[in-house]
Amino acid sequence: MQNSEPIPVHDEFTDAAGFLTEVAAKWLQGISDNVQSSPSSISPQSLTGQTASIGVTPIPLGSINQGLYRLTYYFRITSPGTTSSLSVTFGWTDGGVACTKTSTAVMGNTTSTTDSNTYMIRSDAGLPITYSTTYASTGPAMAHSLYIVVERVDA
Repeated sequence: MQNSEPIPVHDEFTDAAGFLTEVAAKWLQGISDNVQSSPSSISPQSLTGQTASIGVTPIPLGSINQGLYRLTYYFRITSPGTTSSLSVTFGWTDGGVACTKTSTAVMGNTTSTTDSNTYMIRSDAGLPITYSTTYASTGPAMAHSLYIVVERVDA
C-alpha cells in the first residue's frame, strides 16, 4: 500500500486529551504500512582484494522465510591481470528444487571494468541462499571487489 496522502496540516493531530485524532492515526498508519512493505536489505556482503574463484558460500541471512528475494551483485576490477574473466553465481531452493543463476562472464582488465545485475528469486524457508564466483586468468592475477545485497521484497 502506497501512502500518497499529503500530511494533513490543516487537521488537528491530537484531541483535547492529547490523543491522536482519527485523521492523524490514519495518516501515520499509511506511513507505517509503507515502511513495512518496503524491501529490506539483509546482510550485505563486501569482499575486496579477491584474486581467485570463490566456492559456494552461504550468505549469512539467519533463518529466512519462504518468499521473494532480490539478489544484487556489483564487482569492479581493482588490479588488472593479463587475460581474465569473472562471473557470479547465486544458488537457492524453490519448492524443493535447487536453482542457480549465473551471470555472463565479464572479460576486462582495466580498473574501470565493472558489472552488476539483479535477480528476483523465490526461496524456500530455512534454506541458504548462496553465492560463488568463477575466475579464470592467464598471466598475473586480476584482483577485484565484489558486493552482494539480498533484499526481502514480500512480507
